[in-house]
Amino acid sequence: MPLQSKATNPFRLFARSRQLDKRIDHFHGARLRWRQRGNPGVELGAIFSRIEHTRTADDVAGQIEGLILEGVLRVGDRLPGERDLARQLDVSRPILRDALKNLEAKGLLVTRHGGGTHVADVIGQVFSRPIVDLIATHPKAATDYLEYRREIEAVAAEFAARRATAEDLALLDGIVARMEAAYAEGDFEAEAALDVEFHGAVGECAHNIVLLHTLRSCYRLLSDGVFQTRFSIFRLPGMREALLEQHKAIHRAVASRDAAGARLAAQTHIDAVARGMAEAERSGEWQRVARLRLTQRSTTEGKARTNA
Repeated sequence: MPLQSKATNPFRLFARSRQLDKRIDHFHGARLRWRQRGNPGVELGAIFSRIEHTRTADDVAGQIEGLILEGVLRVGDRLPGERDLARQLDVSRPILRDALKNLEAKGLLVTRHGGGTHVADVIGQVFSRPIVDLIATHPKAATDYLEYRREIEAVAAEFAARRATAEDLALLDGIVARMEAAYAEGDFEAEAALDVEFHGAVGECAHNIVLLHTLRSCYRLLSDGVFQTRFSIFRLPGMREALLEQHKAIHRAVASRDAAGARLAAQTHIDAVARGMAEAERSGEWQRVARLRLTQRSTTEGKARTNA
């Protein structure tokens, strides 16, 4: 029996088909994220597509689950009203109600009285509440956290450089532009919030759903204020300029498809953050001790003058 050529080997054809499917999925997810967040003129409902064939509640639930899993729908996003969503999905309202009820039972959606249906808070499950409390109070935790981020963000940046679509890059462009505006205005809180958003967007560009949700859980510790010293580093001399340039370096590497450069830029950034946090903590301790000395000596000198 003659050997099959590489071009017609069924196993190779299947593998090529799977790779193509993944590339299509990556493009589709990025395009939907761009339409939702990068193009404010497009309504949220535009991300939903018509259900084909059977049109069951499972089909509807599956589409919404996919949008949540791929990071298109994020925590707090509000779904269109029942009538509008049923029209977009091309299903009956009873079928849609069953699907939404099932998703609510799974903890993926939450219905607010008079406020519509929203994506539930599905982030943070990697770290339980007791562990989060320990991380917030244990001195070693911040160091270990940054060590972990250094490696996982290096992977995310490398993947992003290899896989980012035009829509992904459009989102990153917009975030970096807002970072530059916040820097120009000296808005520390906006800079800190955009820092988290930028790294989250790089994680989305990596197009790996496990990596995406692991990173989101990791960044939740920042947005929830577990590491308070992160705000202090923005007040260190030259740090704001340095952080902005580091983010722009990651952005440039991803946009230019430089995977090795993106990995290095991400690691360099976290190394700088680690040094900055250590310096901020040390400076804070110096300030605390200096304040105590000043209080003590002022009190002592005041007593001496009184006794004289």
